[in-house]
Amino acid sequence: MITYKEAKKILIKSKIEIKDEIINSSKSLNRVNVLDIYSVVNYPAGTNAAFDGFAINSKDTSKLNKNNSQNFKILKTISAGDNPSLKKINKFEAVEVMTGALIPKNFDTIIPIEKIIFNKNRKFILINEKIKNNQHIRYAGSDYKKRDLIIQKGTIIQPSHVLAFKTLGIVNIKVKKKPNILFFSTGNEISNSKNIANWKVRNSNSFYIKSLSNNFLFNFIDGGVLRDKDEKLFQKKIEKSFKSKVDIIITSGAVSAGKHDFVPHIIKKFSLSNFFKGVSIRPGKPVLFAKFKKAEKSIFGLPGNPISSSACFRFFVYPYLLNILGVKVEKPFKAKLKNNYSKSKKIIRFLKAKLTSTNDGKIELEVLKGQESFRIKSFVEANVWGLFKDGQSIFKKGELIDCYSPIGSNINIFK
Repeated sequence: MITYKEAKKILIKSKIEIKDEIINSSKSLNRVNVLDIYSVVNYPAGTNAAFDGFAINSKDTSKLNKNNSQNFKILKTISAGDNPSLKKINKFEAVEVMTGALIPKNFDTIIPIEKIIFNKNRKFILINEKIKNNQHIRYAGSDYKKRDLIIQKGTIIQPSHVLAFKTLGIVNIKVKKKPNILFFSTGNEISNSKNIANWKVRNSNSFYIKSLSNNFLFNFIDGGVLRDKDEKLFQKKIEKSFKSKVDIIITSGAVSAGKHDFVPHIIKKFSLSNFFKGVSIRPGKPVLFAKFKKAEKSIFGLPGNPISSSACFRFFVYPYLLNILGVKVEKPFKAKLKNNYSKSKKIIRFLKAKLTSTNDGKIELEVLKGQESFRIKSFVEANVWGLFKDGQSIFKKGELIDCYSPIGSNINIFK
């Protein structure tokens, strides 16, 4: 058995090649960009109004006050999308502008509509004070200038990035292809039926991993259920995958040391590199990994218990996906422990926990009851994984604990 730290080192040096592709930026959510992406335009493209109001030249108000007011002639109304050009602009003239409207040259400030005093025929506005320049104006390029960096390569693209791409005219981007994951459930007890006998188990792990594919970085391929006597079938499935577009094989169950735990035995028949089985963690101790030497593919054997399988996907498979897609290493965020906790000194514990905020802004982590790997109620109640390190057995209230989001990367929150 190896340590979690040793397992992570093996995963890092076991990269498989994932090719690139060019896609439309509108379809890039949760993809990983291969290159730095820069703005191709200035944004805003033109200097425009931040408020409905009237644009004037502030210099025309330099000598104005309550005892020396001035009427400004209204030349026209300009709405967002209108051509703002004017043939000639004289002193003491103004244009009505709607929010987003481009500001004509020679005007450098806006008086909000709420502060406007009209004359009776509403052809003039009265100004009786000095107006500062640059008020309520959004200048061209004040947000993004042409060739400004939008996102660095190796970024997991979020909805905010898609908004920026479409705003800034980024049509196509180069991204890593989604790895194809072939998933097998194992065991005679596994059933896809709604109504089952007490000695059967519903096939939840397959559907959990499949649901993750919507928010994670892979395509899910359901390999079905391997029964206890399907050793040879499993071997053939692996051999067949070598000639397919499958990148990663994942099994759930049959990975420990029981009579029907055939996964390690079959995998060892292949030429492997960077193999490990058994890591000093809970839940998920029997987890297995290997890279195939004769194919650019790898395999994970996850335990069958739902929480063990979920934890191992989060802390082994997902970091591996980030690595092969070129995303920087994920770092934990920390929270203060709300309740005392103790464990074996030799192992790392991945604990179902709840993150809350106190009235004075402190982030606290509560270890939930029901940490056994078969219990899903606490998994439903949890909103974070707490990682309790090895080399320490007693964790006291107020101690800082490493935390990981249940799905998706901490990178999306903490950079």
